[in-house]
Amino acid sequence: MKKIWQKDDLATNIQVNQFTVGKDLDFDERLAKYDVKGSMAHCKMLAEVGIISNEESKKMLFVLGEILKDIEEETFEMDRTAEDIHSQIESILIDKLGDTGKKIHTARSRNDQVLLDIKLYLLDEIREITTLVDEFFQILIKLAEQHKDILLPGYTHLQIAMPSSFGLWFGAYAEALLDDLEMLFSVKNMINKNPLGSAAGYGSSFPINRESTTYNLGFQSMNYNSVYAQMTRGKSEKMLSMAMATLAGTLGKLAYDVCLYLSQNFDFISFPKEFTTGSSIMPHKKNPDIFELVRARCNRIQALPNEFILLTNNLPSGYHRDMQLTKEILFPAIDSLKECLEILNYTLPHIQVREGILEDEKYKYLFSVEKINDEVKSGSSFRDAYVKVGQQIENKVFDFEIENLNHTHQGSIGNLCLDKIEYQFNKLKNKLLG
Repeated sequence: MKKIWQKDDLATNIQVNQFTVGKDLDFDERLAKYDVKGSMAHCKMLAEVGIISNEESKKMLFVLGEILKDIEEETFEMDRTAEDIHSQIESILIDKLGDTGKKIHTARSRNDQVLLDIKLYLLDEIREITTLVDEFFQILIKLAEQHKDILLPGYTHLQIAMPSSFGLWFGAYAEALLDDLEMLFSVKNMINKNPLGSAAGYGSSFPINRESTTYNLGFQSMNYNSVYAQMTRGKSEKMLSMAMATLAGTLGKLAYDVCLYLSQNFDFISFPKEFTTGSSIMPHKKNPDIFELVRARCNRIQALPNEFILLTNNLPSGYHRDMQLTKEILFPAIDSLKECLEILNYTLPHIQVREGILEDEKYKYLFSVEKINDEVKSGSSFRDAYVKVGQQIENKVFDFEIENLNHTHQGSIGNLCLDKIEYQFNKLKNKLLG
């Protein structure tokens, strides 16, 4: 296919073409419907301001509607000879409408086209990630409530520290997701601004109406300054990668906990055998491969922001072809994050927790602080009580009854505040999905 910027019949060198197009066509398939929707909004606006006629607009909208239907029904195919999706859509319009189709690119550039497509795509992906996070959050809240009275050792420095509970453990990750959504919400607000009309980064001499395309595309507002609109290419992807890295950090930490708690030396939890894998030579093994791979994938996702910084931070303003690579960095990572959430949503409801863990003699010093606090309640100073209980431990005469455990403050074993965490989460989730 002849490139839309070619002024003669001299074709681009094949090797140069292969290198410059790279993997772009593979990722452009994801952007196809957004490119069509952007073209439809642009076409309507061109007619509204009198740049094209209403009749021309109707004809282009009809063809664009047919293309969109093909995309949604998955019968649309990328032309592997096209330079990109933008070129292919324009080529279809020209093939079907002749000179009328050639008018679609008036007052825009592929620069603001791809900016628009990526922003619309990322907004949809943020909604999908939010839905998966919501499902995971509800699982954690349910598990926290279900197992709130089952005690679990708490650790600092991987040393036995103080009593915890499965309710506190599950609830901690539920609240972590609340903060992760806060960051995702901030990124959504930054992305949710219309760049269309900035053209190649310096606007247009045509009297276009950017409010029209902003409204028709459902954006919250627009990137007003045309130079800055172009500067958001790379910035949008980088900021989303930071939000994804934050969420991946939560998922990866939970996966690590699961691997640790599944090991025979801890033996706090188990899963049905069909969720584990075996060894080729050790018949007793039940390996937590799912959670190890979640951990590994999430570690890779947490490296994304640095990759974007290296790609984009050494560039001046204006568009540069370097930005093409943002797709192949971010798009597969989005897939990977969603796959991690999907497998966690599938497996975690099947977790089995062990009761009576703290009855084991090796955990008795978990209650040293409880004993100190009892001494303080009886009139001793904290420091004197600390010394007294420390001496009991040294002399191996320390003792404490689990039944005397009594935590009541907000966020403690006896007061998980799950309803408050859930209220805050749902309020934020509804904003993200709205």
